[in-house]
Formats: sequence, C-alpha cells, structure tokens
Amino acid sequence: MKTHDKKPLPDDVESLKKMVLKLQSENQGLQQKLRHMMEQWQLSLQKRFAASTESLPGQGSLFNELEALLEPEVDEIAADATITYTRKKTRRPSIDASLPREDVLHDIPDEDKVCDCCGHDLHRMGEETSEELEFIPATIKVLRHVRPKYSCRLCEKHGTETTIKIAPVPLSILPKSIASPSLLAQIISAKFQFGLPLYRQEALFKQFGIELNRQTMSRWLLKVSEKLRPIYQRMHDILLEQPMLWADETTVNVLDVDKSKCYMWVYGCGTDKPKPDGSPNIVLYDYQDGRGSSHPVHFLQGYQGPLQVDGYQGYEKTDAQLAGCWAHARRKFIEAKAVQGKNKTGKADQALSFIQKLYGIEQRIRDYTIEAKHAARQELSLPIMNKLKDWLDKSALSVNNQSLLGKAIHYTLGQWSKLQVYLANGAVAIDNNRAERAIKPFVIGRKAWLFSKSRGGAQASAILYSVVETAKANGLMPVDYLMALFKQLPLISDGDDLDHLLPWNISLSVNTAATE
Repeated sequence: MKTHDKKPLPDDVESLKKMVLKLQSENQGLQQKLRHMMEQWQLSLQKRFAASTESLPGQGSLFNELEALLEPEVDEIAADATITYTRKKTRRPSIDASLPREDVLHDIPDEDKVCDCCGHDLHRMGEETSEELEFIPATIKVLRHVRPKYSCRLCEKHGTETTIKIAPVPLSILPKSIASPSLLAQIISAKFQFGLPLYRQEALFKQFGIELNRQTMSRWLLKVSEKLRPIYQRMHDILLEQPMLWADETTVNVLDVDKSKCYMWVYGCGTDKPKPDGSPNIVLYDYQDGRGSSHPVHFLQGYQGPLQVDGYQGYEKTDAQLAGCWAHARRKFIEAKAVQGKNKTGKADQALSFIQKLYGIEQRIRDYTIEAKHAARQELSLPIMNKLKDWLDKSALSVNNQSLLGKAIHYTLGQWSKLQVYLANGAVAIDNNRAERAIKPFVIGRKAWLFSKSRGGAQASAILYSVVETAKANGLMPVDYLMALFKQLPLISDGDDLDHLLPWNISLSVNTAATE
C-alpha cells in the first residue's frame, strides 16, 4: 500500500503559533458556514411543513403596563409561556337572511290530529323549522332583438321613392357580437375574480349546449379591455390625488416577450371595504416587461405623498415619501425564530415581542380618525420604537451578520427611517399588507392559467383585474358592476364625464332600456 509522507512541522515556536492561529481561523469559518447551512435547512423545513401564518400568540392585544416589559429578557419571555388547549367546534354555514325562502310543509295526516288518550281534536301549538340550501343552476336564454321595418304601400304602388323606417340598432359594448353585458360580466368575473381559465369556461358552456370557444372569449376580453381603458385612466388620475398610496409587484410569464421574468405591478389607496366618508378605494394593476425603477416612476409621476412599499430599491427614484412595512421586518424575525429550535426562546423572540406590542396598539386604534391615530402613536408606539432601536443597535454588535437573526436585525436597521414614517402620519398603515392582499388575486389566478400569451393580453388582464378588484374594494359584486358598466358605457360619447361610472359612484339601477 502506497503511503504519503506527512509534511513535517516547523521547529520554531512562532511558526507553530501562526499555524495554530490559521487553523483556528479556518475552524471558525467552517463553523460559521455550518451554522448558516443548518439555519437554511431548518428554515426550508419550516416553510415546507410548518403552518404558514405569521401571527403571534396574543397579537392584537396591548399590555397595559407599557412602561414595563419594554425590554424583556429571555427568562422573562420563558416565564410568560403558558400551555392552552383549544377545541375546534363544527361551524355551521351561515345563510343570508335576504335570500328568498320557500316553505315546504311537512304535516301529519288529518286522521292523526286527534288525541290518542281522549279523542279530542289537537290544536297547533307551534312548529319546528330547519333550513337547507337549494341550488338552482344558471339558466341561459337567447335575446332576439326584433326591429320591425315599415314602408308606404302607396309610394310602392306609384313607383315613387319609398322610405323604409326601422328602429336603430341597440347600442352594445361589442357591436355585431352575441356577447350580452351579462355574458361578458360572467366570463370576466369567472376568470379574474375566481381564477377560472377560459378553456374551463369553454367546457362549462358546452354543458349548456353552447359552442363558445376560448379564442372567441379571448378576443372579446381584449376588445372589452380597450373599452374600459378610459375608466382605468380616470381611476389612475384620481389615484394620484389621494393622500396616501401603497404598491407591490409580482412576476408573470409572457410568452412573446424575450425575458425570463416580466412583472405585474399593483398600486392602490384605501382599504378592503367602503369607507364611511365615501372616499374611493382604488386598486390598479400595471403590466411591465421588467422590474426597473422607471416603471413606478412613470406610473406615479406627479405624486409626492407617502407610498407604502417593501424594501425593494426600485421605488427609491419616485418623488413619493417611502413608508416601510413592519410585516416584512417581522417576517425576517419569524424566520430567525424558526431556526432557534422547537419551544426555544432567544433574541428573535425579544424582537417579536416589541413588534407585537406595536401591532397591538394598531389593533386598538384601527377605528380612530387620522388625527387620533397620529396622537396615539406618538404617545404609545414611539416609546416602544425607541426601546426597540436601542435593542437593535446593541444586538447588531454581538450577532453574526450572516445568520438569519443578523440579517433580520440589519434589514430592520437599514429600513428604520421608512419604518418610522407611519408614526408621523395617521393615514399611513403599519405595514403593506393591503398591497399584498391586492396582489394575491392575481397570484392565485396565475396558478390556474400559468402565463399570458402576449404583451397585449397581459395589459388587458391588468385593466380587467383593476376593474374587478376596485369594484370589490368598494363593496360591489364585480359581476353586477360590470353588467351596469357594459350597459351604460355605450351611451357615453368621447370626452364625456365618466365619474358617474366609477365603482364608488355608479348607480346599478339606472334605466338602460336603450341597450336592451
């Protein structure tokens, strides 16, 4: 067996010291890499198998003793841990009281309505009721637009010029097509609200005896999106006038674009539900071939107010005042907590405890006015924020920068000026979760249809998603809003005011007989 001679060690002490120090340094580097790999492995297991929620126990509650527990120690956190058990009860489906009811009587025979004991007639003392939902499948009918034609028999007899009179062709959102407002609204709602691809809708229509192929529906959607572009543009103009906006972006595959990743951006204002003051909730999607900063700069041109975003640098070149997202910062500490080990506490728990208190305050003041929110945040949130900043500064000196905890700490410190913006402006939220909720319908739909075939198709999708999501945010059923819109839009001439057709203004009961 062939052996290899070992390299002889040096005889002098200094050389030996240098070798030992070098080996110690290499060992520390290897240990650091090992810890990093173990963290990544544990995090991947957490993401794959553990619950995906980011909420924390007791989130939304606020400690009364804000002046205490501002800097909890590890043993204090461990001492507060309690074991609770919850039992899930079966939840019965709720049935809307406004739905029409049909009574089905289940009575006993008349001969049984006598007392078995004395033979006297029984009286009705009450009743027991139960409800079940009856599903009536959609019905489809054909509207035949009949236009009688009239002429003069006398003129016809004497050979003079004969004038034929006939009612004008009914105005339609898509002239010379079989698509009615209700059919278009159904197709758009099914695809862009419920994520049902056109090929599945094609199969669905076939069950009703209708040969409506996906290519036809696709052409309809492209044409309708162009009809809706003025509505989209008007909502864009109004969006830039709002006191506070939010934004996010996600990837989309477009086949005819020579890029591996294209992006669908979303911009908006307001909340998920109609506001008591009647101000608009707007959600606008904007397709772009890339993720460069030029895209938000162009879309937000002229806007200088607060813009709530994640940590992406592409928003830095806009004229907006960027507000940070505490949900993103919290998410990084949750990842760091996940690799601490099950039922173990550490520095990540301390950071999450601070952040939990900030969210608890927001839960309490969510119905406050803008001015009252600002005052409450200055009084309650600012002291917690200052304590958290001190804790982050101290921890940054003792934590490995490459660990998940170190990355969470340095991310939060890097975003600190943006994360404080909500304290000074009551109109700004603590996080950008509203934007993430707005982008979610597109992400869910993307799982069903996977890609857009063309740039034009992606742009059309952006407009249709915008109309659907803005209708939802203003308390409307998208299918109802789209039907009303498709009936009223043909009555509008170029240059006419469109504000009465916007989701927060439109009347769904306007007489549209001219389009029937």
